[in-house]
Amino acid sequence: MPYRNMSLEDFARHVGMDAREVRKLAERGKLPGQKVGGEWRFNRARVTEWLQQEMPSLGSERLIEIERAMEAGYDDSSESVSVAKGMIVTDLIGLEGIAVSLPANTKSSVLRELVQLAEKTGLLYDREGLLEALAAREAMCSTAMPMDVALPHPRQPMPYVSAEPLICVGRIPRGIGFGSSDGKLTHLFFLICCHDDRHHLRVLARLVRILSGDVIALLLNVETREELLQVLIDKETQVIAEMG
Repeated sequence: MPYRNMSLEDFARHVGMDAREVRKLAERGKLPGQKVGGEWRFNRARVTEWLQQEMPSLGSERLIEIERAMEAGYDDSSESVSVAKGMIVTDLIGLEGIAVSLPANTKSSVLRELVQLAEKTGLLYDREGLLEALAAREAMCSTAMPMDVALPHPRQPMPYVSAEPLICVGRIPRGIGFGSSDGKLTHLFFLICCHDDRHHLRVLARLVRILSGDVIALLLNVETREELLQVLIDKETQVIAEMG
């Protein structure tokens, strides 16, 4: 079952951490777990939510560890193994899913316009279902990060909402308030729609690594969607090389 409870050792393998460090953090109340019969237990759905919220604050080395742990968790019989192995995040972004000037001025209109971009890819099955899931996730906690970027996504992966995993990119040149912790406006929006939690977390970790300050500056100044996609492709090539 995808959202079963995990032991402390299962949790450590799932997120690529040392079990001793996991125990220390759990005892300090830093992890989404609870003791049952004297043993730590972690609900996988809550772990996914926790990782989503923590990832923007993690360093490159820790993000690489998460990527590797997510890939290692697939076995060769998994239906998603072909997606997971040798993952290229920018392969999930089509030109039809990019808007360099998104016509939105509120959080709700941003989500609607991003879903409309997803429709343009021809991969989306359930427009309203995805929009509702995005709004519910934002109501729980904003997906905006410091440095001009937000990564809207459903609270849990939605395998039946689209034919394939996809990412859409929207830019609002003037920026809007989207709930960033630094109180600044958000200009770049990456809608993430994956089919399972491991792939989702790996995509999220890769995107956070890609979206460094220099890349964001370039993305804010390109004029065409072709240029925007090329900036992302070039940076992803670099971060993949850094994994060795």
